[in-house]
Amino acid sequence: MFVHNINPVLLKLGSLEIRYYGIIYALAFLIGYYYIKRESEKRNLKLDADSLITYLIIGTLIGARLFEIIFYNPSFYFSNPLEIFALWHGGLSFHGGLVGGLVASIIFCRKYKIRLLELGDILAVPLAFGLFIGRIANFINGELYGYPTNLSWGVDFGDGIFRHPTQIYESLKNLFIFFILLKLKKKEHKEGYLSFIFLTLYGLIRFFIEFLKVPENYLLGMPTGQLFSALMFITGIYFLTKSRRE
Repeated sequence: MFVHNINPVLLKLGSLEIRYYGIIYALAFLIGYYYIKRESEKRNLKLDADSLITYLIIGTLIGARLFEIIFYNPSFYFSNPLEIFALWHGGLSFHGGLVGGLVASIIFCRKYKIRLLELGDILAVPLAFGLFIGRIANFINGELYGYPTNLSWGVDFGDGIFRHPTQIYESLKNLFIFFILLKLKKKEHKEGYLSFIFLTLYGLIRFFIEFLKVPENYLLGMPTGQLFSALMFITGIYFLTKSRRE
């Protein structure tokens, strides 16, 4: 078993803190940027990667923060309004980021005349990898942990109780999805196939991981993250089935 005593702050300069959390997410966007450029060149797609990554960063961060504030921890943020802007402290909802990124992608595609499903298939692969390293950031922050466990890999996050390291479970889940998408992208598929596979696998696996995680909040009688994951799975299955019939 492991006692979590990792300092989430890499470097402190006066009141300025440089945290692993921010560095890891910046790295995820950087990797995504270079992947998008390479993939668009392979597809002979006239895609302005600089503009796209700007749209995605803004949309993802706004969506992720809004969902965190509205659905996960409204009482905390409304009591501490300055914390709304302290992104380096964590508190970014994946589902909110997905919605925000989708809205940003729709706006981008309409402006630059790009097909949304084709763009979605390009983004699915770096998204899975970014989430893989992003959950490691959650582990370093000591947040989003699971229920108590007697398993040998249980982690004490500071309360003296060994718990499921659900951040690591989710990280491995995202790595698994990443490799699945890498394998599938080598074959010919209808546009949107990789996007729908991502939605389906992410929603399904996270739905079950949520049974091991201490819920941040409940919505309609279910842990909020589990409910949103179920909706992801249903959406993915619906569009996969629909695309096969067309």
